[in-house]
Amino acid sequence: MELQILEIIFFLYTLLKIYISVMQIGFINFEKRREPFLLSSDEYLKAGNYTVEKEKLNIASTIIEYGLFIYWLRDGLEFLQNSQLINSMGDSVSSLLFVFGFLTINYIVTLPIELYEKFKIDKKYGFNKSTVKLYIIDQLKGLVLSVLIGSPLILGVIFFVEHYQLWWLYSFGLIFFFIVFINMVYPTLIAPMYNKMQPLQDEDLNRKIMNLLQGVGFHSSGIFTIDASKRDSRLNAYFGGFGKSKRVVLFDTLIEKLNHQELLAVLGHELGHFKNGDIYKNITIMGVVIFSIFALIGNIPDALYSDLNIEKSGAVLIVLFLLIASVIGFIAMPIMGVISRHNEYEADKMGSKLSGSSLYLKEALRKLVVENRSFPKSHPLYIFFYYTHPPVSERLKELEKQNV
Repeated sequence: MELQILEIIFFLYTLLKIYISVMQIGFINFEKRREPFLLSSDEYLKAGNYTVEKEKLNIASTIIEYGLFIYWLRDGLEFLQNSQLINSMGDSVSSLLFVFGFLTINYIVTLPIELYEKFKIDKKYGFNKSTVKLYIIDQLKGLVLSVLIGSPLILGVIFFVEHYQLWWLYSFGLIFFFIVFINMVYPTLIAPMYNKMQPLQDEDLNRKIMNLLQGVGFHSSGIFTIDASKRDSRLNAYFGGFGKSKRVVLFDTLIEKLNHQELLAVLGHELGHFKNGDIYKNITIMGVVIFSIFALIGNIPDALYSDLNIEKSGAVLIVLFLLIASVIGFIAMPIMGVISRHNEYEADKMGSKLSGSSLYLKEALRKLVVENRSFPKSHPLYIFFYYTHPPVSERLKELEKQNV
């Protein structure tokens, strides 16, 4: 009975995702033929076509996700647990092989979708600048990091399962601490593994940014640029790390396309998140979601394992966590989206204030739409479930009201 309930829930989740995508495709196909907004007629149509192609691929990905879910529940978990190769190893190695076997099969099955998106769709619309060689190198780096970082986490969760009744609570603490730790070390240890990171060479811009940071009490270990253009043409920037490890990281594409005032407005927006404590709010929300998933996994009826024809173990619990995480995350997205969109409006106010005028942020937003070929409109249902940022049209309206 428990297995049927789980399958029904995932089926409804899949149907809802496909329905949202279909509504989005219909909406974009209609809107892309109307009067263009922010983009030229050709670019507006091109952005619409790009969005539609990506959403069609998302439907295919959702169907594959559902097929994998059913496979794992009906046959896959039992197959892995009874595998002679896995069972021939010691307990710890067998557990690692079980989890990594699950991840590897998922990776192989979904790889064609990723390749088609990157080397077909993104290449067609001028986004992907990566080569096959660079892509393979990135994948190998990711594999090494997954094994080095994932193995201790997996073994830690298994240890808690085998020794503590409230294993799910201790496991939540371990995973939550790990996520916070990764955010601390990402800009200094992980990001440089993928991109060349160097101090900002433009002394005038560097001085302006430092003045901006000091004005809100943001203490940074430096302002850096990365060669993002070797992989993708889209514009971006981020603040990474905590404490003394905080860095301001600018994509070279952003520096190339925005003037100083526009770039300061974008950074002012990000500093608004810092000033308003949004980073800590997001961490708290993420913690609640992860806690909910672990609490659910920790209280699964034993009858489910009988339905699956498998024995309850730490490795199985980790895989079940990974299987249902997407559903819980999807349910939580509308709540997180409402909070996040509110935070974006507040950050826009700070960006306008720090740059001296809302005009600079408005122009930066327009350029981001043009350069990233973002279709500026979406179906309300799609926005409700997926948008962490308000539609750019709404952000521009709010900025107009400020008259700064």
